[in-house]
Amino acid sequence: MLSTTNHVTARLPAGRPPILIVIVDTEEEFAWDKPFDRANTGTTSVAAQPLMHERVFDRFGIVPSYMVDWPVATEAGAAATLRRLMREGRCEIGTQLHPWVSPPYEEQVTRFNSYAGNLPRELELAKLRMLTTAIGDAFDRAPTAFKAGRYGLGPHSAEAVAALGYEIDASVVPYTRFEDVGAPDFRAFDEHPYWFEAGGRRLLELPVTTGYAGWLRGMGPRLFELARSPLGRALRMGGVLARSGALERIRLSPEVATGAEMRRLTRALRANGCEVFSLTYHSPSLVPGHTPYVRDAADRERLVAAIHDYCAWFRDEIGGQFMSMSALPAALGAPSADGQATDELQLSQG
Repeated sequence: MLSTTNHVTARLPAGRPPILIVIVDTEEEFAWDKPFDRANTGTTSVAAQPLMHERVFDRFGIVPSYMVDWPVATEAGAAATLRRLMREGRCEIGTQLHPWVSPPYEEQVTRFNSYAGNLPRELELAKLRMLTTAIGDAFDRAPTAFKAGRYGLGPHSAEAVAALGYEIDASVVPYTRFEDVGAPDFRAFDEHPYWFEAGGRRLLELPVTTGYAGWLRGMGPRLFELARSPLGRALRMGGVLARSGALERIRLSPEVATGAEMRRLTRALRANGCEVFSLTYHSPSLVPGHTPYVRDAADRERLVAAIHDYCAWFRDEIGGQFMSMSALPAALGAPSADGQATDELQLSQG
């Protein structure tokens, strides 16, 4: 189970327009419906990433963050593609830890161990240290933003991230409890970025933008727990709530939400005071057949169009701006004086 103690919500200066940050989970190709396998290290889809720049990012001046894992950082061709984009000022490079393909290989490959936070403290730190070094070597600069693969934070993750010099974590998925045994539970977290302390350092948490839309959104957490209960599932309560427009939980990702859903989510969160939004997708989705979200060319076209249209709407209708992840801490500023009670992000399994 995850919990926080006295973290400090991060706010933009008064009057500043909302911000959108784009994060790409940049990883190897593997079959999502099969067991994890250390032999699955192909990275051919990384070569397709410039497509999104040509069709979307360059048109809007968006500088996405590619959160790369071990296979991407250590494969020459994949690293070269991203390094060129980075040197041209068209992207930033962060870190994503997939422990099953990241050395040292000391643990069994299981679903439980696919969440790095479930590993022993020393092993999680060793994997992240080796990956951080590999990314620094491949891109000639140390990464400062981290995302746990499969969102797999654990009791020692914040300590490891702080020890290796990271400034931003982007692993929390608000209002969400994953189904796997040993998976993280983020139900206590909301959509707002916040400052927290770990290892004597101040870090910024940038949640994966997730929240509730609909006229019952104020009761979202309670109603979703009821919908997930055996009775709620038997009554198909979640579907009834969504179809009626009463309540739906949406993640800001074109892989799992339509353009209309992403706009509904954004309006609802803006009404609740949300100032910073993060849109995410997986790099293998730019090549049909590598993820369940993009099976053919038509699916890929829908994905690209959804991102383009949402970004245009965010700029033109919401009046929002685009920002790189590295610029976000300065834009949000330091915690106020009453933030001195900020405590370390406490992570514990339950």
